[in-house]
Amino acid sequence: MNEFVSFLVVGIVTGSIYAVTASGLVVTYNATGVFNFAHGSVGMFLAYIYWQFWQGWGWNPVLSLALVLLVVAPVFAVVVERVLMRPLYGSSLNTMIVVTLGLFLVLYGATSTIWDQTTSRNLPNWFASDQVDVLGVNLTYEELITAGCAAAVAVALWLLFKRTRMGVAMRAVVDDPSLASLTGARTNRISGFAWMIGFLLAGLAGILLAPGTGMSIQILSELVIFGYAAAIVGRLRSLPLTFLGAMILGVSESVAVGYVPASYLNDVTAILPMGLLIVALLLLPQGKLAAGRIVRLRPPRVASFKMTLVGGAVLVGGTVLLAALITGINLYSLGLALSIGLAALSLVLLSGYGGQVWLCQFTFLGLGSWAMTKVDGGSSILGVLAAIGLCAAAGGVLALPALRLRGLYMALATLAFAALMDSLFFTNPSVIPNGSMAVGRPDIFGMRFVTDRAFVVLIAIVFALCLIGVGALRRGPFGRRLVAMSDSQAACATVGMSLTMTKLAVFVLGGGLAGLAGALYGGMSRNVSFSQFSFVQSLVLFVGVTLAGITVLSGAVQAGVGLSFVPLIAQHIPSVSGFTYILFGAGIVAVGRNPYGIGLLYTYLDAWRATRRARSRAGGQMSGSPPASLDGTSLPRAVPSVG
Repeated sequence: MNEFVSFLVVGIVTGSIYAVTASGLVVTYNATGVFNFAHGSVGMFLAYIYWQFWQGWGWNPVLSLALVLLVVAPVFAVVVERVLMRPLYGSSLNTMIVVTLGLFLVLYGATSTIWDQTTSRNLPNWFASDQVDVLGVNLTYEELITAGCAAAVAVALWLLFKRTRMGVAMRAVVDDPSLASLTGARTNRISGFAWMIGFLLAGLAGILLAPGTGMSIQILSELVIFGYAAAIVGRLRSLPLTFLGAMILGVSESVAVGYVPASYLNDVTAILPMGLLIVALLLLPQGKLAAGRIVRLRPPRVASFKMTLVGGAVLVGGTVLLAALITGINLYSLGLALSIGLAALSLVLLSGYGGQVWLCQFTFLGLGSWAMTKVDGGSSILGVLAAIGLCAAAGGVLALPALRLRGLYMALATLAFAALMDSLFFTNPSVIPNGSMAVGRPDIFGMRFVTDRAFVVLIAIVFALCLIGVGALRRGPFGRRLVAMSDSQAACATVGMSLTMTKLAVFVLGGGLAGLAGALYGGMSRNVSFSQFSFVQSLVLFVGVTLAGITVLSGAVQAGVGLSFVPLIAQHIPSVSGFTYILFGAGIVAVGRNPYGIGLLYTYLDAWRATRRARSRAGGQMSGSPPASLDGTSLPRAVPSVG
């Protein structure tokens, strides 16, 4: 019994850290309507600043803590709110998600660059060995401080939201900003205050967690996943339920350490946060159908059959030419660019056309590579078909929660799936022995594609055919249903369109396309490791294709090229170890004002061409025959035309 009590008490301490970080998420979401996917990386970044003040520069630890939480965190929050978040209010969910993901990448890359990760760091405890007996369990002063911080945060937030005018105004702003402003509420100031509280709590959680992690940027960044689970238990609204979810998670993790066999412990502790998140998502009441929204910019024009045919031919021709000129790492990177571009094309179909936020595309690449190795020796066309079939089936299974989950909750479900696969599948020695696996290349009509040059051309041909196929799909009835579902699900239901069948079909198609990309990606690499399919890579891909233009086919090509060749550029800038993350994250700053990314250039180009044609016609009228009047008769030359 004493042993169980000890695990219970330790679990409450662990749950206190999760409660603090989850509270920051809830406060920000309640006041702004923006779910901050960068919450964990904010805590990680502030924890490193605290380490720098205390350990790096030798400042007083209490002074360092006060500076980080009361000066650095609020100032940082105000800058982020003014520059990044303020233009997002009223934007689509995709735009909000991708901008916060961009902030996550910037902070992840900046931290790994400023603080060299090859150097070990540790944040020591304030009190060396002092302990206090609580219910027969010896707890350190740090553990007591952690529990006390969680209790203080709970009381302070309850008083803020229930007993202060600012708290009531914060809740009112997210429900209806325009109506709240009519009552005298300063919405911008309230949103900024909410971000300050969110960043302060993120920093506090990161600092409380850091001493036991060895300052690992990955562990500190993933802290937000535990916060997701607890926040969803509270439905992003209720702070008491959020704290309950955090305590359930912390106690379950602690009890697992004591009673689960060591051989299964890592799997169980990995399942707990994702399992709680998935269960909480499935138990949520079904959301309302999304209505239409105001579009601030005209979307890019749909590509015609001629345009996609010419684009596919140019892609193949350009690949053949480049493959004849380059060798070595450059040729290898070209093959990866095409296979990753094919994965990005599935995001164009799913997210660009269908409006379904998927944050697990590299997970599907890994599944496709794995399936390729398991069929007919790993070098057969049957392996490619198995990769397509397995990922299409996985997409269909993932579509089941999508039938009732919408928007943000669907994004969280796909992220939970990616993180769960990282912990249970790709790191499992029975699945990928020694952390890597050899992937063969398909034998098609006797052609083995032994050389990299031949295989790169094959990938280009497959990619071009898929581009043409997805373009035809977009112009057809199914593509129009996808866009309609993305614009207004309520309107689609009103006219009798089956949202269930449409979602199921697009998830299966998107999953199969990603599986095909995975088989080709593995064949190009020949040997892949589990680290290549990390959920962080999925976030980078989603950000990259959004920046390139997630609603246009060319966005997939540009995203594949960017994700493959930017790391080559980064090799020439060794002083910036997180260059790739910083570059893609910084590029997303513009997405808040331009949700179509580089694809918006096509809209501007179409407008420029239309203007030139109109001027040409007008010039022809003025210099040629007299312009016609409204009733069809000719006007005298001296009378100017209305046009």
